[in-house]
Amino acid sequence: MPTIVMKFGGTSVANIEKINAAADKVAAEVVRGNKVVVVVSAMSGVTNKLVGYCREMSSMYDIREYDTVVSSGEQITSGLMAMALQERDITARSWLGWQVPIHTDNVHGQASITSIETDALQERLNLGEVAVVPGFQGLTERNRISTLGRGGSDTTAVALAAALKADRCDIYTDVDGVYTTDPRIVPEAQKINRISYEEMIELASLGAKVLQTRSVEVAMKNNVNLQVLCSFGEEIGSDLPGTLLTANEDDMETKIVSGVAYQADEAKVTLLNVPDIPGIASKIFKPLSNAAVNVDMIVQNISSNGDATDMTFTVSKGELPRALKALEQVEGVDDLEIRVAEDLAKVSVVGVGMITNHGIASTMFETLAEKNINIEVVSTSEIKISVLIKRDYMELAVRALHSAFGLDQE
Repeated sequence: MPTIVMKFGGTSVANIEKINAAADKVAAEVVRGNKVVVVVSAMSGVTNKLVGYCREMSSMYDIREYDTVVSSGEQITSGLMAMALQERDITARSWLGWQVPIHTDNVHGQASITSIETDALQERLNLGEVAVVPGFQGLTERNRISTLGRGGSDTTAVALAAALKADRCDIYTDVDGVYTTDPRIVPEAQKINRISYEEMIELASLGAKVLQTRSVEVAMKNNVNLQVLCSFGEEIGSDLPGTLLTANEDDMETKIVSGVAYQADEAKVTLLNVPDIPGIASKIFKPLSNAAVNVDMIVQNISSNGDATDMTFTVSKGELPRALKALEQVEGVDDLEIRVAEDLAKVSVVGVGMITNHGIASTMFETLAEKNINIEVVSTSEIKISVLIKRDYMELAVRALHSAFGLDQE
C-alpha cells in the first residue's frame, strides 16, 4: 500500500467547514487504499494572534516560552482533524510532536529537525489508522517544545515523508501550484508545472510563501516526490497534479527566469567606523548568530584609509530589535555607529537559465531604472539576483520585472 503525506496549510483549515473539506480529501485517499499521514498548520490567523500575545507580554520574551505558546495552534487543528476523520468512520488519532517524537536541536523559534522516530507511527499506519500530526513543532534535546519557524509545517511534512519513505508528499494550500509571482500583485502570473529543487529553494528563501525553504532542502536531500496543490475543490493529489518539484533539469520549462519573489518588511543596518582588520566580521556576526537573528544581504565597503570601513546587512523588520540588542554584545570595537533604515523590500528574479545566459542583471537594472526605482543593495548567486528597494516601490518593481522577463505569457 502506498504511503502519502498530506499537509494542509492555515488557509486550508481556517475554520470547521474547511477542516471538514480537508478531511474529505484525506478520506478519498484512504478509500484508494493509501496509508495516510496528515500534517496540519494552525487555523489561519491563530499563530499571528499567539505571536501578538507574546509581544504584548514582553518585547524581549523568553524564546522557549514563546515556542510553548505558538505551538498550541497546530495542536488544536490536529485534534479537530482527527475528530473530523472519525466522523467519517475513519480510524484516526493525533500525534503531537513530542509523542512521535520529532527531535530537533535547541534553537528555539527556528529549530531544525535532527531525527524522527517512526516505529510507533508506522505500526499504527500498518493497522490502517490515519495519523494526524501538528506541523511546526518538535522536542529539543533538553526535553522542551520547539518550533521550526514560519512555514515549519511544510518541513514537518517533508521530513515525515522522508523518514517514512513515503511515495509522495502533497502540500495543499490556497493556490493550485507554484506561480511565477504572487497573482495578487500580478494577475498575469502563470502556474509553473515543473520546477527544480534549486529554483524552488531560492524562490522560497526570497519570499515566495508557497513552501518553506527548509522543506525544499529536505525534499532535495532525500529525493522526496513533492507537489503543491490547491485545497479548494474536490480533486485530490492522486488525480490532479499541481506543481511538481524535480531534480531533472531536462524537464524544466525553457524560460531563463522562472519567477519573481519579494519580501515586504526588510530593515537595513549599517555599521560605521568598523575597524578594517581580519576577524572583525566574525566579532560582529557571532552575537547575531547567538541571538538566532537571520542575517540576509551583506555588503562591506572598501576601506579608503586602511583604518575603518562600513558594513551593511539586512534583517527582517520583526527581528530588528533583537539584532540591535545583539550588536550591543560586540567586543573590541570602539566608536561603532549604527544606522537603521526601515520600510524596505527585497525583490528577486530566479531561474536556472541564468547559469548559461547573460544580460539578466542588465535587464533587471534597466527595468527598475525606467520606473525610477533606486537600488540600495544588490546580492547575487548563480540562479538569482536580489535588490533592496523602498517598500513603496515593491509592487511596481514586481510587475515590471515579471513583464520584462516574459513571465506574463503562458
